[in-house]
Amino acid sequence: MTDFAPDQSTQPGLKRICVFCGANPGVNPAYADAARAMGEAIAARGLGLVYGGGKVGLMGIVADAAMKAGAEVTGIIPEVLMRREVGHGAITHLHVVGTMHERKKMMADLSDGFVVLPGGVGTLEEAVEAFTWTQLGIHNKGLVFLDTDGYWQGMAQLFDHMVANGFVKPEQRPIASFTADPMEALDALAAFSAPKADKWVAPSQR
Repeated sequence: MTDFAPDQSTQPGLKRICVFCGANPGVNPAYADAARAMGEAIAARGLGLVYGGGKVGLMGIVADAAMKAGAEVTGIIPEVLMRREVGHGAITHLHVVGTMHERKKMMADLSDGFVVLPGGVGTLEEAVEAFTWTQLGIHNKGLVFLDTDGYWQGMAQLFDHMVANGFVKPEQRPIASFTADPMEALDALAAFSAPKADKWVAPSQR
């Protein structure tokens, strides 16, 4: 693994932000604008970007914006996607790994919080796993959905539905927050405090 430069972050506790997002741009031009603004916000705060290593779709847009604004950009891409020539060759670091599982683990290990831009099933899967790992106490990192034009409102409602039906504890619901503003997303990650990871089953239920 390539060594990283000393942290220059202006936000205590945050060094690098992992961004999950689509490998397509989507039909709404606001999604590309949001990806560009997110990359610029990360650079403006003196943070590094960690992402899936692609050069296409929102992935390429957020990486290019962060690089242009002076941020360190680290991409992690599985070999199968690298063979399809979708890897970004003009970022600070590009790690090629064997599997999608290795990719997600490295992305989590190298970052201090997660921002979710609009995306498809793969983006959703990455975000839900990050939530689960905080829920279980595997890591203590926050998750913010960048809710561009209400794209993630259904997800917010689903989380609330899970709480109402007893599958997510109320104190765990704030693991995921929602905002349309990139700077507010970074503020939320900087202020995040993970809930205590309790046992899943109460003694009375055994």
